[in-house]
Amino acid sequence: MRRNPALLARLARAALVPVLAAATVLTVAAPAHAATLTQVTGFGSNPGNLTMYAYRPDGLGSGAPAVVLLHGCAQNANGYFSNSGWRKYADQWGFALIVPEQKTANNSTSCFNWFETGDTSRGQGEALSIRQMVDHARGNFGVAADRVYVSGLSGGGAMAAAMLATYPDTFAGGSVVAGIPYRCATTMVNAFSCMNPGVNRTPAQWGDLVRNAYPGYTGARPRVAIWHGTADYTVATANADESRDQWTNVLGVSATPTGTTSLPGGTTLQTYGADQVRVYRVAGMGHGTPVDPGSGADQCGSTAAYFLDTICSAYRDALFFGLDSGGTPGDPGDPGDPGDPGDPGEDPVCVTASNYAHVQAGRAYQSLGYAYAAGSGQLMGLYNIFLTTELRQTAPGNWVIGC
Repeated sequence: MRRNPALLARLARAALVPVLAAATVLTVAAPAHAATLTQVTGFGSNPGNLTMYAYRPDGLGSGAPAVVLLHGCAQNANGYFSNSGWRKYADQWGFALIVPEQKTANNSTSCFNWFETGDTSRGQGEALSIRQMVDHARGNFGVAADRVYVSGLSGGGAMAAAMLATYPDTFAGGSVVAGIPYRCATTMVNAFSCMNPGVNRTPAQWGDLVRNAYPGYTGARPRVAIWHGTADYTVATANADESRDQWTNVLGVSATPTGTTSLPGGTTLQTYGADQVRVYRVAGMGHGTPVDPGSGADQCGSTAAYFLDTICSAYRDALFFGLDSGGTPGDPGDPGDPGDPGDPGEDPVCVTASNYAHVQAGRAYQSLGYAYAAGSGQLMGLYNIFLTTELRQTAPGNWVIGC
C-alpha cells in the first residue's frame, strides 16, 4: 500500500521522528580492510519495497550471529552503519550486519512505516521484507538461525519493536532506541500522539498487542533493551516506560526493576526479571542514538546529527545480545563462542572478575547491594570491586557461577 504524499509532507512538518537529511550525516573513515557495506538484490519478493544492505567482516564464516540495524527518518543505511558504532564490534567479535533502507517512494521522509498495520503485521509489507533479508542472510551468508538480533533508532526503533513482536521466532533479542511500543499507532494521524505526549495503556493491554501479532505462538520471546534520553522532546520519555510495561508483560516479569546500575555518560540502567528487559535512561540526552567516540573497549561511533556523545549503546547492546564471543570470525569452534550450532564440544566462556566488573559488562546485575548472575539469577555476593567471582556463560545472556 503506497501513501498519500500530501499527508506524508504534513507528517514531516510535524516532526514525525525528525532527523536531518542523510546527506548531512557525518561518516567515519573506513578501516583498512576489504569488507564494505554492500547492496544485496534478489533477497525475496520484498512486498515492502525496501533496499537491503549487508556488511560481513573479512573472514566471517558460517554460524556467525547477525544484527539488523534500522535507521531513523531522513537517514539511510550507510549513515547509520557508519556512525552508530556497530561496525567496530562486528569486526572485533565476528558478526554480520543487515541494514535495511527505506525509500522515499514509500515514505517521503524515509521513515519506516511503523504506524501502518500493513507494514507491521506478520507476513506483510515492510516487516516481511526485513524478515526476507534475514532469511537471505541465513541461506547465503550462513548466519546462525538462532542468533539474529535487531536494533533501531526512533522510527527504526519503533520498527524494531514491530519485528520483535511479529517475528519472535526470528529474533533472539532487540534494542529499541528512542522508539515507541508496538502498535501504539495504526495510522499516520495517531502516530503524533504516540510520539508526544505518548499513550498510556496498562501492561496487559500493551502485552496483548504483542501477543496478537503472532496468535498462538508459545515459543521463546526475545530479550529487549530500551534506550531513551531524559531530554528527548521528539519522542516523549514516557515511551520508555510504556515500552518497559509492554515487554515485561510479554516476558512475564515484574515491571519493578531487579537492579539499578550507574553507567558512563550519565546513564542509569534498570534491569527487569533475570535481565530479560533493560531500560537505559541517559541523563540530559535529546533524541538520538547514544555514541561515545574514542578508542576504548567500550567506546564507539561518531557524533553527528542524532548521534549523541554520551555512551556507546552498540557496545552495551552487543554484550546484552551475547555477541562478545572473543573467537576469530568464521571459526565457530573457538573457545568462548557459545551458541554456535553443531559444536557441543567447545569450551565454555569463563570470566573471572570483580562483581562490579561483571555488572558493568552485563554478565550480572545488582539489586540492594548484591550482585546476581545474568540469566540464572544466582547470588554472587556483595556488589563491589573487592569480591571476585567466576562466571560461566551457558547460552547468550545466561551466566552461572563457576567454571
